[in-house]
Order: sequence, then structure tokens, then C-alpha cells
Amino acid sequence: MAQVDPRIEVLRAMRTRAMGGGGQDKIDRQHAKGKLTARERLDLLLDQGSFTELEPFVVQQNVPEDEAVLGDGVVTGYGTVEGRTIYVYAQDFTVMGGALGEMHSRKICRVMDLAAANGCPIVGLIDSGGARIQEGVRSLGGYAEIFKRNAQYSGVVPQISLILGPCAGGAAYSPALTDMIIMVEKQSFMFLTGPQVIKTVTGEETDFESLGGAQVHLNVSGTAHLITKDEQSALALARVVLGYLPSNNVENVPLKPATDDPQRLAEALNSLVPLDPSKPYSMHSVIESVVDQGSFLELQAGFARNSIVGLARFDGMTVGILAQEPSVMAGVIDIDAADKLCRTVRLCDAFNIPLVTFVDSPGFLPGVGQEHRGIIRHGAKVLFAYSEATVPKISVVTRKAYGGAYVVMSSKYLGTDINYAWPSAEIAVMGPEGATNILHGKDLAKAEDPQAERARLEEEYRQRYLTPYAAAHAGYIDEVIEPAETRKKIIAALRAIQNKAEQRLPRKHGNMPV
Repeated sequence: MAQVDPRIEVLRAMRTRAMGGGGQDKIDRQHAKGKLTARERLDLLLDQGSFTELEPFVVQQNVPEDEAVLGDGVVTGYGTVEGRTIYVYAQDFTVMGGALGEMHSRKICRVMDLAAANGCPIVGLIDSGGARIQEGVRSLGGYAEIFKRNAQYSGVVPQISLILGPCAGGAAYSPALTDMIIMVEKQSFMFLTGPQVIKTVTGEETDFESLGGAQVHLNVSGTAHLITKDEQSALALARVVLGYLPSNNVENVPLKPATDDPQRLAEALNSLVPLDPSKPYSMHSVIESVVDQGSFLELQAGFARNSIVGLARFDGMTVGILAQEPSVMAGVIDIDAADKLCRTVRLCDAFNIPLVTFVDSPGFLPGVGQEHRGIIRHGAKVLFAYSEATVPKISVVTRKAYGGAYVVMSSKYLGTDINYAWPSAEIAVMGPEGATNILHGKDLAKAEDPQAERARLEEEYRQRYLTPYAAAHAGYIDEVIEPAETRKKIIAALRAIQNKAEQRLPRKHGNMPV
């Protein structure tokens, strides 16, 4: 048997050392917490055997050799998900708690640059105690380099962040700049200022979970898009999300094999909307009935529940879904709902994902608090996003589309390509109660039976204005359709406008009201 070259033996020993991270003791501690190591996570995220590591021998600079850990606390490289190349980085909590330093940052920036140059998604697995105090400004500069790339590559390649442990302080800005954040319940948390500092400065007492846990960011802050019970599920979900997105901003959306009849009718929708316009129904039921079965992936589900956003498929094609939920706050649009809608429109437009909007909203939420907090500015974001979007756009008015809510929710005025309405649609400046007060307030005061006269006037207004045919007569609705045929109408429209191309005036960028 030939003797092994001693240089090969050195290489093999270095590889083994690099694979060991912070050592077996720290790996055991990570497992004791119910957490996986960085490499175990990558094995679950990527197709089996596809991972190629980059820069495994990088070490922290200016430390004794016996203290340096190969890889410097982050595993970087590339692999495939369902055969498509993605670039990845996974912070290693077994090395200095995953804290970020200069070389750690350089490794992350390196794979981000490669991802952008090659038009591939970048996925970050975040599990870090923050910046290395002992590296001072170099660690802060390292974060800034990552943030800069998050911003520069936004809308160029998809960026997905999985929060699998702590993500505190300035570290939280990187995932906030990415397209999608997935968190794990009871395990991951994000905040800028920790509980101890908050108690010192404000006197408020809280803990990690209450301050920045997964449920908080899904339901209260709206920072997280998706959460799971464990990190294995989070990694599996990241694979699902990637399947909806193209690899970059010049590719078309992935087309999956069709699993659902494109001509399928949803007969239950014909009787879904109550005759009484004040009664709620479930818009989630509408969406689930018309998209490819089982394909709807709702985003930010617990935040601003009066609105619905997500990704789905029609005949295998990815689309972005936007809607109001009439069973929550009657589907009114408030500040949080406006932000949620705007963010999703811009995500889809950046990556060539057609928009399908279901409209049922009586308008924007009235109130002093909303006005003072800037409902005008936030509502204008939705207007800006839809107006700027050049992807194929389809809207379906299912019931109420009053005033500003009608205009901002993908109306034809904003450049929507195909506009449908159900027979139950009510498209008008306002509802019958408000309109009657403004138009006939003085007459009502003089009427012998004000209540009966009000009922008559409201019904007259409803018959004259609150029908989809008034808008159809004026050309602002392309067709009034049976609810049951919504699916096949949307699919036919998507096919007809899939090659849409728009030329816009040259500019550096718009100035959206943020």
C-alpha cells in the first residue's frame, strides 16, 4: 500500500479540525438546547451531498494560533435546492456564540457577492450573540458591509433569513433588509435592545420571548413572515419558499407541473357572499378555492389580519396574493395593513411575480389615532407600489370597493391589466349610509317618517350606484363574472398577459413615502 503524502495528511487533519467547529463539548451543549449545528442545518436545507464549502480555513486575525478556530464561526458556500443553485451562510454558535468579527463578516460578504454575480438566491442561517466586543470597530464595520450588500442586492436576488437562535442589536438589521424572515418558536428572537438594558433605561421588565420572540414578530411587529415549531420545519419551509421564487430579477417565476384542473369551477363561491352587505364571510375561503389546491403560502398571517398576503400558484405558475379579510375589522385598511400590502407588492414586482388582488374593503380606517400616525402616508405606499409595479396585475372585486380602498387596491386607474367583479361587487365613493347623509341629510330631517325615507333612499342609492355594472358600463371593470368561474378566468388572464412589457420614464429611483 502506497504511503500517503504527509501534505495530504495535513490537509485531511485541517479539514477534520474545521468540521469540529468550537469543539465537541460546545456541540453537545448546542444539542442539549434542542438546536442543530451550522453544518447539520445546511444538510437539511440543501439537496443531499450538494454543499460545497468556501473558505473553511479562515481564522480570526491577530490571535494566537492555538486560539484560532478554523472557519471563524460561520460556514459559507453553495449548494442546490431542488437542483437550483443557492448560496448560503450558517453562523456557528459553538464558536464564540456565533459572534461576528471582521473575517466572519468577510466570509458572509464573499458568498453574497458570488450570489449576486451569478444570479442565485442567498439564504442566511442566523444564530449569533452579535458583534465581537473584542474586535471593536472592525466587527461594527463587518456588520455595515453586510447591511450594504443586503441593500444593494435587494431586488436583484432573493434573500431569505432564518433566525435559529439569538439575533440581537445591530445584527437584526440584516434580516430586516431581506425579502423573507422565518423564525422558530421558543428558540429564536430578535431585538435591538435587550431586556436588561430596557429595564435600566425605561424601568420596563420583560424577557427575551416577550420582547422579540417568534410570536411577537409574527403577530405584533410584523417583522417575521413565517414561523415554525422547530428548526427542522423552518429549514423545510425555506425550501418551499425558494420554490415560489425565481433565482434572480431577470428570470421568470418557476413553473411547477400542474396538479389541479385549470377549468375547475368553485361552485361554493356562488353562494359565499351574504345578501346582507353587513355580514362577513371568509376571504381565505375564496383564495383557497381558486388557487391550485394546497398551494397558498400565507405570509405575516398574524399581523394586520384585516389584510391577507402570500404566494400561491395558478396552473403551476407562482403569483402574489393580496386581499382584505372582511371577517376581521370588515376588511378596512389601516396603517399596518397598508405596510403589509405595500411590502408584498414590491417583493413580487422585484421578482417578476404576477399580482392577483381580491378586493372587499369599505375604505381606510377612520380615527384621530390613525390620522395622527400617518394613515395618509402609509396608504400612499400602497398606491405607489401598485402604480410602480410592472408585472401582470389582475384584480377581482368580490364585494365592497369604496373610495380610496377601491382606487389603491389594484384598480384599473393604477395600471391593472385585467379587472373582474362578482355580481355582489359594490364599487362607489362610499357606502349607502354615508352617501345618504351627505346627499339627503336636510330632506331626512323634514321627512314624516325619517327611518322609512332613509331606507328608501339607501336602497335607491344601492340600486343605482352599488352594482358592478355601473363600473362595467364606464369600462373600469373588464367583466362581471360568476364567482364559481374565478379560477379559470384568472388562469386565462395570466396566460394572456404573461409576456407583458412596460417601458417607464428613466430615473434613478422613485421617492416612496416611507
